[in-house]
Amino acid sequence: MTYEETLDFLYRLEVERMDLKLERVAAALHLCGSPHRRFPTLHIAGTNGKGSTAAFLHAMLSAAGYRVGLFTSPHLVDFCERIRLGKRLITQDEVIDGVAALRARIEPAGIHLTPFEMMTLLAFQAFADQQVDIAVVEVGLGGRLDATNVLSPLVSIITSIGLDHQAYLGPTLAHIAREKGGIIKTKIPVVLGTLDTESKHILCDLAEAHGSPVYSAGQDFFCTDNLTDGFDYTGHAWHLHDLQVGLRGRFQHRNAAVAIAALETIRSSFAVPESCVRQGLLAVSWPGRVQVVSERPLVVLDGAHNPQAMAILCSELPALLQGRRAKVVFGVMRDKDWHSMISELAQVASEVIVTRVKQDRAEDPLVLQAALSPLCPTRIVADARDACRQLLAETAPDEALVLCGSLFLVGEVLPLFAPACTFLSF
Repeated sequence: MTYEETLDFLYRLEVERMDLKLERVAAALHLCGSPHRRFPTLHIAGTNGKGSTAAFLHAMLSAAGYRVGLFTSPHLVDFCERIRLGKRLITQDEVIDGVAALRARIEPAGIHLTPFEMMTLLAFQAFADQQVDIAVVEVGLGGRLDATNVLSPLVSIITSIGLDHQAYLGPTLAHIAREKGGIIKTKIPVVLGTLDTESKHILCDLAEAHGSPVYSAGQDFFCTDNLTDGFDYTGHAWHLHDLQVGLRGRFQHRNAAVAIAALETIRSSFAVPESCVRQGLLAVSWPGRVQVVSERPLVVLDGAHNPQAMAILCSELPALLQGRRAKVVFGVMRDKDWHSMISELAQVASEVIVTRVKQDRAEDPLVLQAALSPLCPTRIVADARDACRQLLAETAPDEALVLCGSLFLVGEVLPLFAPACTFLSF
């Protein structure tokens, strides 16, 4: 098959409702010779911040000379972004050949996988074939029943707990914490980011029940912002001053600190010198998170798609906007709690242009307009790229434009800003 036909096959595996369980992927991995047991891993869950934390870990370990696999989702522009093999993306030919080889092994056994399960197998097989030294693996959804939870990692990381995917993970923070805490394994260290009190208690209790040591932000390791737009890190082994990060936003300091804490827990097996910590933090690339793709006019892309992420974005925007209000392009999935997002968004917006992302789950712009119109001037431009082009033409060099609400939206408009897509050749 061609690359496009291979991706079409993957996406056609989609079912009307995700059937979360581990038995299928475990059986498929067994048929493939258990590739997930041929390399050590770091396993990351969390409502927000898990992708950035994964990118920090990949960058710091790579700077130390290790060949590092990275599996994240979703992609922004091209599927190959999901799987990194050392410092390069998986190639289209490797995707074609990898999917064909997996199908040849599992289809005769009558195993029917979901798209994400097949993608997880593809990543694990690629990591094994390429003999990575270590792999950083991001949970797709939740944790307990996520396809990646067949791993027995060196450390389990939970970055944050917030309201998202309630239809699958439960209606409250407590439900979600328990689902994400499902990645905690017996006697394997757990690193926790900054959490609400209830979620922290739940996760610490789960860790105690598994005999797993816990390293918690604000208790066992500390991140302190400084006046140079950097931060200081204090943990059990490391005391690092004036760390600078290649990603915008002070919230990224917290994600970086979680990544450093994870490296502390594995330092006896995977030593990373301080110089490589610093080098990796500066070199990291993770598009679509408070990403400035133009200065005049100021254009900011952010994949904020839940209330917690939107609050973080809106807390970072004043420093970028410098007293201005921004024209906002907003597109979101209808299964997200976007009603809780729009009040904060309206406070920084001079106008909101609502649009539809090219996804079946995309919310109707008419519905968004009806909700936003009482809060600020609102209009519809149905196509996301057309909305971006139209606003760029209307926006003066000293004005600002923000595009947010979904990583799918960011992925659609990112190719309009060619220099911002250089990460595809990473």
